[in-house]
Amino acid sequence: MFEAAELGQKVSKKAFNDAEPDLRVELVEAQQALRKADFPVLIILAGVDGAGKSELARLLNEWMDPRWIVTRAYGPPTEWEKSRPEFWRYWVDLPQRGHIGIYLSAWYSDPLVERAYGRLSLNKLDRSLDRIANFEQTLADDGALILKYWMHLDKAAQKKRLEKLEQSPEQHWKITKRDWKNWERYDKFITTAEHIIRRTSSGTVPWRIIDGSNARYRSLTVLTELRDAITRHIESRVQAAIAPGVGVPVMSSRAVAPDDTTVLSMLDLRQSVRPKIYSREMRRLRARLNALYLRAKKEKLATMLVFEGWDAAGKGGTIHRITSALDARDYRIHPFAAPNDIERAHHYLWRFWQHVPHDGKFAIFDRSWYGRVLVERVDGLASESEWQRAYAEINEFESQLVDHGILLVKYWLHIDKEEQLQRFERRSEIPFKSWKLTEEDWRNRENWDAYAVAVNEMVERTSTAHAPWVLVEANDKRFARLKVMRTLCDALEKRLG
Repeated sequence: MFEAAELGQKVSKKAFNDAEPDLRVELVEAQQALRKADFPVLIILAGVDGAGKSELARLLNEWMDPRWIVTRAYGPPTEWEKSRPEFWRYWVDLPQRGHIGIYLSAWYSDPLVERAYGRLSLNKLDRSLDRIANFEQTLADDGALILKYWMHLDKAAQKKRLEKLEQSPEQHWKITKRDWKNWERYDKFITTAEHIIRRTSSGTVPWRIIDGSNARYRSLTVLTELRDAITRHIESRVQAAIAPGVGVPVMSSRAVAPDDTTVLSMLDLRQSVRPKIYSREMRRLRARLNALYLRAKKEKLATMLVFEGWDAAGKGGTIHRITSALDARDYRIHPFAAPNDIERAHHYLWRFWQHVPHDGKFAIFDRSWYGRVLVERVDGLASESEWQRAYAEINEFESQLVDHGILLVKYWLHIDKEEQLQRFERRSEIPFKSWKLTEEDWRNRENWDAYAVAVNEMVERTSTAHAPWVLVEANDKRFARLKVMRTLCDALEKRLG
């Protein structure tokens, strides 16, 4: 692969100096146009040690406006980062739309090093690369422009480069014993790098191999490509925006007749619990949950609870019963409504990654990432292609949570249309509850059938072995609360052993 690449390329000092003034202006102009665009740019700089990755990142910040550039270099994860899924730190660092993110030693670094040193099997490497490819494709599908560069040096050129840096009074600190250990394993690094590049280079997110031996060549090549790529991507996004899709409410990709049997229609909403039995059972379950919570805290088990359901289905009251058994220092309730401006400037999953709990903590989501396949789908806030691909994106997100060791429990609280109307009317008559009833609630009620179809498909396509849905019959609030408490305790007990 590297033998076939365009290596040995050089640019003279005169040619570089002649191109610099115009290119700097064009890059700034492209960056200003990008600021008004609806996508971010991610630049991944990978390659052999000493090939000029950090110098190129510095030049990008020098020639463009650094206020709209985020530069990230990742080392071994800290204890804080280890307490969350592997990709958590990459998700939270994503640039917002209109900005540029430059990444050095990012998500490719650990798989490359671990495989080169023989600490990672080929099968595990491929699973890691599949996750990387899914991550990049998810961002690209959302519109991100991703440019990936492998800065290459042959073994002799790398040795010469490392020695030169080591002897420099200003730059010797850049070279460590690790760099020389990596050089000694050069052939293994290159073999692994070739496998990584083949496995993760796609038509949407391709790799570009750049000769790193000539600083002027690598700089001119990458900066010219960046200018052209931003311009092309803006033009393609403008053309895509002209196409119909977003803003048109979509009932369903496949209709469900009123008399069809669905996962929701099979629920028995007549189930109820008498007040005395409820009080006794709730006290018992609260004590059981408290004991399990203390064990989870001791064993550093993080727990994520997701609550979805019809408006007025009782999510708030149910959450209150759970938190009454927990220490307030160890849980956070995250209520989600429409995204704010900063959240809209990122991929829709970004705001949820921000709140992934660390070891031993509870995170309770009142509404969640399922808004993409519910309200955004029904109200036409997402195009059909966006909410259709969201099922796979959500399953991948939840898979990462569970693979990390997080206990994820998802609840859908179900009531019928008549019960919802009664609760709406009661809310409007109670002063301290009337604020909960909004025009949006009534508008959602008008779209009940469309939501029913969306919920049914959501459950069918995202109830997986690692993250199944718990469907809760909630016409009777007492029954619903007990079922949620019981299934949560069962899930904790099963996990803790």
